[in-house]
Amino acid sequence: MSLLEDLQWRGILYQQTDEAGLKETLEKEKISLYCGMDPTGDSMHIGHLLPFLTLRRFQNHGHRPIVLVGGATGLIGDPKATEERTLQTIETVQHNVECLTKQLHTIFDFEGENGAVMVNNYDWTSQLSLIAFLRDFGKHVGVNYMLAKDTIASRLETGISFTEFTYTIMQGMDFKHLYENHQCKLQIGGSDQWGNITTGLELIRKMVGDGAKAYGMTIPLVTKADGTKFGKTEGGAVWLDPEKTTPYEFYQFWINAADADVIKYLKYFTFLSREEIEALEQSVQEEAHLRKAQKALAEEMTRMIHGEDALNQAIKISEALFSGEISNLSAAEIKQGFKDVPSYEHSTGEEINIVDVLVEAKISSSKRQAREDVSNGAVYINGERVTELEYVLSEKDRIEGQFTVIRRGKKKYFLIKY
Repeated sequence: MSLLEDLQWRGILYQQTDEAGLKETLEKEKISLYCGMDPTGDSMHIGHLLPFLTLRRFQNHGHRPIVLVGGATGLIGDPKATEERTLQTIETVQHNVECLTKQLHTIFDFEGENGAVMVNNYDWTSQLSLIAFLRDFGKHVGVNYMLAKDTIASRLETGISFTEFTYTIMQGMDFKHLYENHQCKLQIGGSDQWGNITTGLELIRKMVGDGAKAYGMTIPLVTKADGTKFGKTEGGAVWLDPEKTTPYEFYQFWINAADADVIKYLKYFTFLSREEIEALEQSVQEEAHLRKAQKALAEEMTRMIHGEDALNQAIKISEALFSGEISNLSAAEIKQGFKDVPSYEHSTGEEINIVDVLVEAKISSSKRQAREDVSNGAVYINGERVTELEYVLSEKDRIEGQFTVIRRGKKKYFLIKY
């Protein structure tokens, strides 16, 4: 399959400005192309991934990716459908640029003949004067043209500032700059970026000339079969930053993908071949209980973003929690796997009777209930059942001196911290 055929099969192609022209160009030459994001936060989440992974597919076919982080556009804000964005300080934006740049380095190969190029639009925008902006760029973009953009039109009822109104011109300036300075011929973005991409093409056509050949491509919005929003859990967004979403939580998000979604996600997000994905699709249809597709998805994504060691750790935690045998987990693994379970701080660090700790940590509702729970074999310390009412939690029950994990019943976990 050609690159475009592969993207079509994966369902990644949504809109193209010139399908035939891009196909012909890709058949004749290796091109430079770009995708960008604004540093509105200090971490990407999985909703940001698909455009950049699509860019990486082009790199795997020999093309050069240009990865843009918008240090300038991030100071302005891409118009949201409902309200104005809060302007961020330049210090915050620069900090976010550094964080996102580090994360983007995990996705691309920056070495070799078609090594990725990282750029920041602040470098060529910050020195531009207001007069130059209005004369050199504003003159080429009509107000009626801008009002027809969905992102702007949707805000006319509620109001839009001149600051956000000019955003589409700023992003168009990026495409024109990259076309002239990096021979960039294609911009990729989410479906909501269509208006900004076509503004860039308009500036290239008017300022460079009719002979300029450049293209735009958007990818579809990622949806879930049940209609809920992709990339959200009860705890919020699924972040790439391991401090916000641990590798274990990241792994769990993907392994819990529904059968109705998992093949689409494998096509969108992984670099598994068509043959491998079709084999996994057959497994979903014939032996769904084995969850081979979900395991492959979780492993591919966790390895890509967090590395092999973090993947192995996530699998180890998952297996320990499934089996209940958690005594072999390290304190760091306990911290990941039990991040969201109820916890109790035993500040004195002294030895404490099992019944007392069950009541103090609110694991059992009363001493009577606690005694019943222990006597009935419903209480486990670090995976080991405890049935003695006189059992005392001591140093030997503390994992690396930091945690004791208590389980009541089959699934209710509690963490004792020291």
